[in-house]
Amino acid sequence: MGSQSRGGQCILTLFALAYLFLLGGCSQNDPRRSITLWHQMVPRDRVMLDKLVEEFEAAHPEIDVRTLYKETEELRSGFQTAALAGIGPELVYGPSDVLGTFHAMGIVGDMSPWVNSEEAGEFVEGALTYLPAPNDSEHRMLLQVPDRFGNHLALVYNRKFIAEPPVTTAEMVDLAVANTLDSDRDGRQDRYGLVWNFVEPFFAIPFLTGYGAWVFDESGQPVPALDTPESVSAYQFILSLQQEHGVVPRNCDYETADSLFKSGKAAMIINGDWSWTDYLETEEIDAAIAPLPVVSATGKPMAPMISPKGYSLNALVSPQATEDAMQFVQFMTSSESQRKFMELVRILPSRKKLLDDPLIREDPTLAASKEQFDRGRIMPVDVEMRAVWDAMRPPYQTLLGGNTTPAAAARQMQQNALHSIEIIQQESVSTAFLWLWQLAGLAICGGLVFWQRKSLMGLLPDMRRQPFTYLLIAPALVVMFATVVFPFFYNVLLSLSNMSLHNFQEWSIVGLRNYVDVFTEAKFFGVLLKTLVWTVVNVVFHVGIGVALAIALNGPIRGKPLYRVLLIIPWAVPAYITALTWRSMFHYDYGAVNLLLGEFLGIPPLNWLGEPGLAFTACIVANVWLGYPFMMVIALGGLQGIPQELYEAARIDGANRWQQFRNVTLPLLKPVLAPAVVLGGIWTFNNLNVIWLVSNGGEPADQTHILVSYVYKAVFSFYRYGYGAALSMVIFVLLLAVSLYSLHRTRATESVYT
Repeated sequence: MGSQSRGGQCILTLFALAYLFLLGGCSQNDPRRSITLWHQMVPRDRVMLDKLVEEFEAAHPEIDVRTLYKETEELRSGFQTAALAGIGPELVYGPSDVLGTFHAMGIVGDMSPWVNSEEAGEFVEGALTYLPAPNDSEHRMLLQVPDRFGNHLALVYNRKFIAEPPVTTAEMVDLAVANTLDSDRDGRQDRYGLVWNFVEPFFAIPFLTGYGAWVFDESGQPVPALDTPESVSAYQFILSLQQEHGVVPRNCDYETADSLFKSGKAAMIINGDWSWTDYLETEEIDAAIAPLPVVSATGKPMAPMISPKGYSLNALVSPQATEDAMQFVQFMTSSESQRKFMELVRILPSRKKLLDDPLIREDPTLAASKEQFDRGRIMPVDVEMRAVWDAMRPPYQTLLGGNTTPAAAARQMQQNALHSIEIIQQESVSTAFLWLWQLAGLAICGGLVFWQRKSLMGLLPDMRRQPFTYLLIAPALVVMFATVVFPFFYNVLLSLSNMSLHNFQEWSIVGLRNYVDVFTEAKFFGVLLKTLVWTVVNVVFHVGIGVALAIALNGPIRGKPLYRVLLIIPWAVPAYITALTWRSMFHYDYGAVNLLLGEFLGIPPLNWLGEPGLAFTACIVANVWLGYPFMMVIALGGLQGIPQELYEAARIDGANRWQQFRNVTLPLLKPVLAPAVVLGGIWTFNNLNVIWLVSNGGEPADQTHILVSYVYKAVFSFYRYGYGAALSMVIFVLLLAVSLYSLHRTRATESVYT
């Protein structure tokens, strides 16, 4: 045994020396200081970003700039998570609407020491984002230095159909009606007059402002003002475009509107500046940009929200990294850098003198963007804005589905907004019996050690006998601890805490308060029931279809290898692609499902994505398509292990096909299928992708949520981290209990124990 130990130590030493040799040979000592930038720039912008980074590094050879692209939600949630751990990029780039949240969490730094009043005066009014310091209301922190204005909506029209853009909404409606055509008279429009992301409240803001409404009241505080006569009039006009004039397709989300306009099947589209370059470069259409029209009923222009986009500083980085990052920000937001971006991607700069640049007057796109910018209103950066968006979405989608009135929708939006703001702003104080929870934690840990005392006592001698074996499995154990054990117990701790928007970094234990909130929440049991229906229906179809196909493939059929490949495709294709494909197939006007139902069964088009019951059914259909191949493969493997002699004996005894399946196939498949059914049930219960992508985040009106998507929304929309952790623990306990009960009743694992 001693020689084995010494041999193991020698081998380990050799491995260590080899690793150090490779590490030393492959690494290079870079004396430069690095700064990291997370950004949301589209591919065209990244070309100029890379060029400017090269220029900056040439002028500052001591600094290395590393850029990383992230999607909007990924950047937001990723930066919050990284900041919570005290790490993350030195800089983040994006629109200003998230700054209120970042500021409340204390994860963005004050940039005002690097931008004095004279330099601030060189920016357009409203470009620089200031918010009061947490501990000093008289000091205003500079949270973002922008290099552009963006995210504002405008009207894009196809000059093949419309020679001059409309000036008023009456002209827009007339042009839209004239360009809404059913050329082949099949009952489906071949071209629509006007499209936009009809189901998203952000795109409704220009209609609200055109009628004199706004999301907040005029008090200067973030107090919702969603239930006003002006708002009701705006919603009535939006509704009339679809129900009265028929110029907007049903379920017109962003992808549908974008595709229709690019393919020449829409005459006009309302979209943001991020999309204009694509339209202008699409050869199939002759696109041009124009300001949104004036509302004929009020004489007021449709004013979209406008948002500065720029750089924000991580509050948790070192002083030297902060200094380097601010040098980079000053370079990227300089007049020279902004003009280069303006020339390449036609964006509006944030510096005053560049707004008078001849390029803006001479370029039609920039000129229209500037005119639209002058009419717009700065998007609020208050935390309450997030609550307003979530409050508006369900009633707005219910209104568009024809299930409520504009007045009722506006009233519900206001109620939802006040309730959502209350949830976001609520703070739970730490429990007075913190010592009791600490004692309970120690008692649980001690109980676990006592429970496993025999295993632990036998582990130490075994480690001394076989040290090399344990050293080999040590990396795997470390990884399992880091990715499974630690996150689990950390989540348990969070579920007992008051971690939220205002207690993001300095949270404390509040006991079982989050669990009480979970079980007293009005929506919880409704969502739980829907989740159970979702899981049971999906698993039944997964098993039924999977076993049926497995039996067919196990029989004497021609082309068996080809059928196996074809039937495994739904499982092989990434779920993300499949879910989006099914969403497009369920579209009201252009989806393959309605076309097939009408062609072969004579069923009129169904509003799959606009009715709660049908939307939930559409999610189930997509998930059944994704899930049956797994059960088919498992069942096929089990069938091939059943001896044929048993079927021969059953046939001799006079058993028919059904009796053979019931008395031979099914009992022998049970040990294989039972664990697969439990595993499939767990996957289905926690399947966020299909629900989120097919229903577009719970649409319509948040009626298609299951528990896992409900948790996601609670955490990332309302910043209820403690509540979300508690709800996830409830899900874990439910699944654990059902899994153990199912495996015990089916005795699927009894052969493992014997």
